[in-house]
Amino acid sequence: MLLKLLTFALISLAITAVLALGLIASQRPGPLSAGKGLDFTATLEGDRVTPMPLTQVSMRDGFPLQMRDYPGPGGDAPLLILVHGSGWHGMQFDGLARRLSARAHVVVPDLRGHGPEPGRRGDIDYLGQYEDDLADLIKATATNGQKVVLGGHSSGGGLVVRMAGGPQGALLDGAVLMAPFLKYNAPVTRPNSGGWAQPLTRRIIGLSILNTFRIAALNHLAVIQFRMPQEVLDGPLGDTATTAYSYRLNTSFAPRGKYLDDVATLPPFVLIAGSTDEAFDAAGYENLLTQATDKGRYVIVPDVGHLDIVDAPDTAQTVEAFLNDL
Repeated sequence: MLLKLLTFALISLAITAVLALGLIASQRPGPLSAGKGLDFTATLEGDRVTPMPLTQVSMRDGFPLQMRDYPGPGGDAPLLILVHGSGWHGMQFDGLARRLSARAHVVVPDLRGHGPEPGRRGDIDYLGQYEDDLADLIKATATNGQKVVLGGHSSGGGLVVRMAGGPQGALLDGAVLMAPFLKYNAPVTRPNSGGWAQPLTRRIIGLSILNTFRIAALNHLAVIQFRMPQEVLDGPLGDTATTAYSYRLNTSFAPRGKYLDDVATLPPFVLIAGSTDEAFDAAGYENLLTQATDKGRYVIVPDVGHLDIVDAPDTAQTVEAFLNDL
């Protein structure tokens, strides 16, 4: 009887593995169909200003993480780390970071896999590595007793939520969420994030099945592509864009499947989004997140889109007030 059960289990596992491999092989990255993504116009205009130079901080594996450092006023000012969104890099925060450095020591990393010195573009080493990197960055830059605020835009905001819900969430004293990505199936997420994200759904399902059985050998495969505007790719910063993510990077850059469980662990936070956000339904955030926590404040900025929320004057004012109250 035991032998029959073992045989049945092995056959079932083999069938599941074949199904998963078939799903993975059935879909590959390729040219994206015509469509509209996100408007990078204002972002590129901001990037014409000479940004703060990049410096390096060593991670636990020796990887030289690139970051921009905006020293604060000293005293009891908090440390504010700002995490960029998908496909781009920390330069998107240069204007906001300069302003907020009057209230905090601001550090802006290029997450590994991104920016001009990505390591392996669009890939990391293992699931959860971004949380380890952020923990290393906090430990390398925070002073003893300094309050730590983690902020992020879009997928960066999702990573803040994931960090709060993980084993190193206790490092955070506050959070700033700018139009955060919560999950592809969250009620606030528009289809394919407004056309920006093009997931390889069958491949994601297949890899998810394998990971259920702790099979991670194919986690380096690309599972999502981004509709980066051609004017970005053809411009002077085109080689700093990241247009596809591996399974392990994509998974690590967002809250876990039960995203409201991660939301419930957030420290005091402020959520800021534009009323005309192309990727997310800004008006829906408060109703959704208050199902899990009462620690948030919600600000909807009129007539501002997804990328432009970063440099909106209301965003800087809101974050300044949050830092003052922390």
